[in-house]
Amino acid sequence: MTTAAPVQPLPVVGAGVVSSAGYGLAPLAGATARSAAPESTAEADAAYPPRPLRPVPGFSAADHLGRKGIKNLDRLAQLSLVACKQALEAAGPAAAGTDPARTGVVLATNTGSIAGYSDLLYDTLTLDKPYLINPGKFAGSVMNCSAGQMAIRHGLKGLNATVAGGRSASLYAFRHARLAMAAGRAGELLVGGAEELSAPTAWAWHHAGTLREAAPVGEGSAVFVVRAEESAGEPVLAELLACEVGFFGWTGVNRRTGLGRGLTNGLVTAISRALERSAVTAGDVADVSLGAGDHIGLDRVEERAVRLALGRLPDPVRITEVLGETYSAGGAMQLAALLARWQDSPGSGKPRIGLITSVGHDGNAGALVVRERV
Repeated sequence: MTTAAPVQPLPVVGAGVVSSAGYGLAPLAGATARSAAPESTAEADAAYPPRPLRPVPGFSAADHLGRKGIKNLDRLAQLSLVACKQALEAAGPAAAGTDPARTGVVLATNTGSIAGYSDLLYDTLTLDKPYLINPGKFAGSVMNCSAGQMAIRHGLKGLNATVAGGRSASLYAFRHARLAMAAGRAGELLVGGAEELSAPTAWAWHHAGTLREAAPVGEGSAVFVVRAEESAGEPVLAELLACEVGFFGWTGVNRRTGLGRGLTNGLVTAISRALERSAVTAGDVADVSLGAGDHIGLDRVEERAVRLALGRLPDPVRITEVLGETYSAGGAMQLAALLARWQDSPGSGKPRIGLITSVGHDGNAGALVVRERV
């Protein structure tokens, strides 16, 4: 039997959130407490399927970033940039004093802007002279556009990575960030995820049949400033402990029992290993942030795995009920919701331990352990 190597805690010194609940952690705390986000008027749009939607209300990137340099940016990049700016502002001097060459970006987004691809393809097929399409749109046709724009706008010259991994992409991003810092490749990273809401993605979810009929589809971005080492006196929101992710195969989900045996066991393994590497026990976990609440079958896989790994299911944070399905940004939104809960409901003085889990139909699953700072 092998013992997993312990991890060094990574301090989170800033957070930026753009969601259907609003901007920042505070609105997210209120929305999760009510278990409801403001209803959207977008579902009345004929371009969208007859399904609840959760767009960011009244979103205008220019209001947050100014008009310079955003004319040709797709919505995904705009959401990412606003969350990035918020995170850096929240970090304050802790971020301002870092070396740009040692500061980078790790962003989860599964395909980039599908709306951007669709618009570009539509123009090439319908314009009389398709070679005269707006060349500014080409930059958004690559999935790493958002991460690149974050680095360009803020002069970040460190590693720049875009991570795709389905519903578990955000946890893969946190894992990538941890490995990069452990290898000495970065001193500070902007880590998170982003997904946009568009008619093509909404219809894809509607026809896939994996979401419950009344489950909403959402969008948003959550970005966190994570440091390799804590500076004396700086405020810290939380500490990222171990993150374990992987592909655990797929044996199918039984719609009656909701059990996918291979995936359930894989998630149990990820949770147990993450707890061991974090040097905490199952009994130490006070809060669990779940991500598959609206997925038929997957919700039971996730809950069963948590119960098997912890011996119980603590009162969970169910962010998808509030923000809708945000796919690869889901893990980052789950972390934001957990931090929002802790800020909104102060503990007894002892740091709380939180667990974030993710599971997807593609066979990927993961677990992230987070410790509150008091």
